[in-house]
Amino acid sequence: MKCRKKKRNLSTRDQKPSGDTAGDKSSKPVLWLWSQFVLDALAWSVAILLSILLRYELDFTLINFHGTAAVIGVAIVTQLLAGMGFALYRGRYTFGSFNEAKALLAVTLIVAATIILLLIIVGPEIHVARSIGAIAFPFAALMMAAVRYVKRMYVESKAKPGAQADRALIYGAGFIGNSLVARMMQDPDSPFYPVGLIDDDPAKKHLRLSSVGVLGRGVDLREVVSRTKASVLILAFSHVEAAKVREISDLVAGLKVRVLVLPPLRDMLSTDSSAGFGDFREIDVEDLIGRRPVDIQVEQIAGYITGKRVLVTGAGGSIGSELCRQLGEFNPAELIMLDRDESGLQHTQLSISGHGLLNGKDTVLADIRDPEAIMAIFKDRVPEVVFHAAALKHAPLLQQYPQEAWKTNVLGSLNVLRAAMAVNVQTYVNVSTDKAANPTTALGHSKRAAERLTAWMAQESHTRFVSVRFGNVIGSRGSMLPLFTEQIQSGGPVTVTHPEVTRFFMTIPEACQLVIQAGAIGHGGEVLILDMGSPVRILDVAQRMIALSGKDVEIVFTGLRPSEKMHEELIGIGEVDAKSLHPKISHTRAKPLDPQSLDMIAWLETCRREGGDVTPSEAESDGELDESA
Repeated sequence: MKCRKKKRNLSTRDQKPSGDTAGDKSSKPVLWLWSQFVLDALAWSVAILLSILLRYELDFTLINFHGTAAVIGVAIVTQLLAGMGFALYRGRYTFGSFNEAKALLAVTLIVAATIILLLIIVGPEIHVARSIGAIAFPFAALMMAAVRYVKRMYVESKAKPGAQADRALIYGAGFIGNSLVARMMQDPDSPFYPVGLIDDDPAKKHLRLSSVGVLGRGVDLREVVSRTKASVLILAFSHVEAAKVREISDLVAGLKVRVLVLPPLRDMLSTDSSAGFGDFREIDVEDLIGRRPVDIQVEQIAGYITGKRVLVTGAGGSIGSELCRQLGEFNPAELIMLDRDESGLQHTQLSISGHGLLNGKDTVLADIRDPEAIMAIFKDRVPEVVFHAAALKHAPLLQQYPQEAWKTNVLGSLNVLRAAMAVNVQTYVNVSTDKAANPTTALGHSKRAAERLTAWMAQESHTRFVSVRFGNVIGSRGSMLPLFTEQIQSGGPVTVTHPEVTRFFMTIPEACQLVIQAGAIGHGGEVLILDMGSPVRILDVAQRMIALSGKDVEIVFTGLRPSEKMHEELIGIGEVDAKSLHPKISHTRAKPLDPQSLDMIAWLETCRREGGDVTPSEAESDGELDESA
């Protein structure tokens, strides 16, 4: 479904047609340009004759044919010289374009002025009225413009997509919609034929772009689809909110219309991106949940990443690998990717360098549970910036085996923190989760403990040790959406815990962009909380994924698991929500936790109780939880 690819193929054929010689290819445009001059000369001849007839009120006895012929000759020669001077006959302008129209107008004015000047000087001698040039000018200009317009209509009619193209509606009559329609109407191999435009702006009613008209607003979509028999709807927006995508998807539900979206405008216009105006794709659940543009302050990020040694733990995971890819764009002196999963490391290295040889110093195989190994790596590589993304994250499994959460998320984080402190790391970013806000699970308590340990290290070292907290990321390994996809593909049922349960969602690239930004603006001991937008009802996600699949799949409600919240929180009890430096990042503080106070037995007991009937407010008032969680 890529018009862009087809246009590339078309362009190649235009440049190198089989069986044609170089002379054949160059002679056609030259022949047309000279034929255009002949038509322009004919236009002047007709215009001058017509102006003389009008000037003398059709009295042929008053016409000096020799003088008229001389004026016509001067007009033709001047048109040729001025036209060559303005490159009108050199193929510089797109045929029938506004630029050609401006050049044509300038040339026509020059010819008319020359005729007027000539007749002022010699008009009485050749018996031709001096006003002929002024009278002939509009006739000549209109005839030359008309010829070009007819030619353009002919070319566009030949370039329209063929009968095999899908009938498409374009939603959005702005810059992107105009560009799409123009490209489609000029490409006979386009897979889409635009039959109309939809736009919610009342001022664009009856607007026509490349002969394609605006047929209605969003509320008229079903009627317009039925009237035009469109089978494809293309959303031509630079950025579209998830709510709008859901609204449009609902409007065309049941009409057997494919809804396609484009890449973000910044990707289409970027010289580093392969995305273009023809790169359509089907809408997916990420569009329905939401893709939000992130305002990245590049100068701040480059200030603490560029030229520095950067280490990422958990580099083989979903978040860690994307962090590595984005950090590489800021030209660190060295990017050190650490993980215990060798396959994950290979995949990350492959996505960054194009090979997965695992034989360089950029990949490090180690387990954060091993304090000696972590300390040795840090002292050998001496990182200046650390992103700690390594963690166990599956809440139900960790609820069954909380000691594993303790070993990795608490003690493992402490190992990384101590190693970072030992080599005087300048910036340390601990990747946390919304489960740490008013924690009720082993996962939440373990990540809360990591936040507090990070705050303690910041207090002791007076260095920028910060935590970043966010919710679910779309498409991460083991997350809800891939699970739903597998359940739908296998025929169901799709399992949802509760019809009203909600969660926050964010795309992996968006989350990583904000994590990196948080490292630039965070102060030691802070917990930075990423704006996740509005919470999304899981049942809605499941229903829309089933609708997109076109399958009839049952949804089964399994009930909330022990300690699972109905609605997640990003801000804990007693935490502030201050957006002082970035509109999508809130700043709060975690209570420092001295590593000497860690008590696994008390921590495990807290997790056990939180899996029962203890509320977040009761738990926070418990001294044992306050000390160890």
